[in-house]
Amino acid sequence: MIDFQLPMYYINRELSWLSFNERVLEEALDAEHPLLERLKFLSITCSNLDEFFMVRVAGLKDQLKAGFQTPENKTQMTPQEQLSAISERTHRLVIHIYNVLSASIIPELKGSGIQFLQADELSANQMAFIEEYYHHHIYPVLTPLGVDASRPFPMILNRSLNLAVLLENEKHPQEPNQLFAVVQVPSVLPRSIQLPSEVGICQYILLEHVICKYMQTLFQGNRIVSVSPFRITRNVDLIFEVEDDDDLLEAIEKELKKRRKGDAVRIEVDQSMPDILIDTLKDWLELEDVDIYRIEGPIDLTFFIGFVNTIKGFQHLKYNEIKPNPPKDLIGESGIFEAIAKKDILLHHPYESFEPVIHFIRQAAEDPNVLAIKQTLYRVGGNSPVVNALMRAAENGKQVTVLVELKARFDEENNIVWAKKLEEAGCHVIYGVNGLKTHSKITLVVRQEQGTIRRYVHLGTGNYNETTARIYTDLGLFTAREEFGIDASAFFNHLSGFSEVPEWQEITTAPNGLREHFIAWIENEIAQSTKENPGRIIAKMNSLTDKEIIKALYKASCAGVKIDLIVRGICCLRPGIPGVSENIHVRSIIGRFLEHSRIYYFHNGGNEQFYLASADWMTRNMIGRVEILFPVIQENLKTKLSNILQTMLLDNTKARILQSDGSYSRQIDQGAIQINSQMHFYQEAELTIRTSNVLLH
Repeated sequence: MIDFQLPMYYINRELSWLSFNERVLEEALDAEHPLLERLKFLSITCSNLDEFFMVRVAGLKDQLKAGFQTPENKTQMTPQEQLSAISERTHRLVIHIYNVLSASIIPELKGSGIQFLQADELSANQMAFIEEYYHHHIYPVLTPLGVDASRPFPMILNRSLNLAVLLENEKHPQEPNQLFAVVQVPSVLPRSIQLPSEVGICQYILLEHVICKYMQTLFQGNRIVSVSPFRITRNVDLIFEVEDDDDLLEAIEKELKKRRKGDAVRIEVDQSMPDILIDTLKDWLELEDVDIYRIEGPIDLTFFIGFVNTIKGFQHLKYNEIKPNPPKDLIGESGIFEAIAKKDILLHHPYESFEPVIHFIRQAAEDPNVLAIKQTLYRVGGNSPVVNALMRAAENGKQVTVLVELKARFDEENNIVWAKKLEEAGCHVIYGVNGLKTHSKITLVVRQEQGTIRRYVHLGTGNYNETTARIYTDLGLFTAREEFGIDASAFFNHLSGFSEVPEWQEITTAPNGLREHFIAWIENEIAQSTKENPGRIIAKMNSLTDKEIIKALYKASCAGVKIDLIVRGICCLRPGIPGVSENIHVRSIIGRFLEHSRIYYFHNGGNEQFYLASADWMTRNMIGRVEILFPVIQENLKTKLSNILQTMLLDNTKARILQSDGSYSRQIDQGAIQINSQMHFYQEAELTIRTSNVLLH
């Protein structure tokens, strides 16, 4: 009897995430990407790492402070063991990031006409420019903060860039010889300042370098010994306990104010910073040597995302624009509701346009036959057409119910703003379920047709966000099937009222039964698997961490079930272990688009089952969130999903294969036809015949 509990059969969650971020960094070295897009991948790597420290590392440090030393349940690593392993790995990763920047990206940018200069590299004309720029634009917003007995160490905001200044007061020898001050680099100003330069060349200087050049203007009468950039990363997890919606809104608003002032978990310092300043920062922030990251280059590379998006004249160094294609199933249709009434429609974003989803809600808002609209919102855009359509619907007298998840991490402020606007417009707004995050993606439109009521439903794997729908891969299903309509009504009534979990017709939900259904389907593959006709499971998701599901997959592998997993990010399952997981193969696809769709396939003895979901195979999705999994029933749509999965399993360009030791490797056969699944899907969608009747506007 195999003991699937053994720690050796699992990969630590945090270390697996770091492997994922290392794969993102690899894209910054891939010459197949245009140069500025490689710079963006570098920036995304740093942004990901920030979030990892603010949430995951911060959580482990909180456990230590609370005296919690219980090992996590898969690899049995204690919080301290995890922090030690993370520290070793992240220090190496940071060195690698800056090596990629200095040895590859910066030289290639220079060769392409984009240069970042130091102050001592400026021409006389450029020096005159920055002097004028400093005095008229920068100096007025700077605030030097001295630190002494009467002026304690200032509260440095999370992820803000600052300058540590070491001074000597030569005019007052009775005072301490060395003084310390902090100057925050203003976030309201552009980080990169374009300099006057020759035609065809764009030269920039970083804002902090200009401030350093003129630092003496802030400290008259003192000699500046050193100026060193630094940046603090803080714990940002929100902690609150509430009883009802009003308390939840108020509690989150209060916690958001604390987010920028949580306990420090990391300091990034310029490599030139004197030890005395490093020791001072460590003492004030109560951190250890391992929490100090010495940086050889600009601190905080996340600004390069905005830089790439705004730089002009270098389009050849960016991706060619890819315009989402009109969905094939909507070509020639006269109206969105009429089209859905005929058949189920499956959209594959971003290859197929997200516009029909927006059109669906807009049309519902204006259609006099529509009585009610109900929708969940997890992450929405800044000027969301979806939210605007919902407000318009309420103004038109329709019954509009919107579940806005206020606890969507890093979108809390945005969601609070939208929730208040929706309420002001007359929508009935609910804030989710206490103790759970509502992560489901569902819209219900109730329409009166020929004396009866018909329900139209949209279910998705991704958010109702038109911006991310252009860069995230997701799937959305339109259906007018009665069973789905019944489930959709029951789902919203369950969330807004006090009813128990309904008996679902077609969907399955978390936290009540989703994990159990997955395990039952896995066990069904075991029961039907034979040597001649082995069971088959293919699952695509963002992350895989749930131990119970992993154990079920191990059991299926031992029974001969063939399992292919497409897991973009974290994967705690260890494939290829003889006698345990030799029938399991895991691949991760990192490319131009962020793989976000969740697809689950079970062979089921030939009666194939395809499911889409808002949920990954993660414990938090199984027990800590309200999720929806739904079947795809229509045969042509099953074929579409099968083609998606098979193409991704053939990807030999952007796929990395997870090895049993936890490492990932590319397996490119130079003699084989190169398959980039993402580009394949776009080219496939592009073949769709466009007509003037496509429902896009």
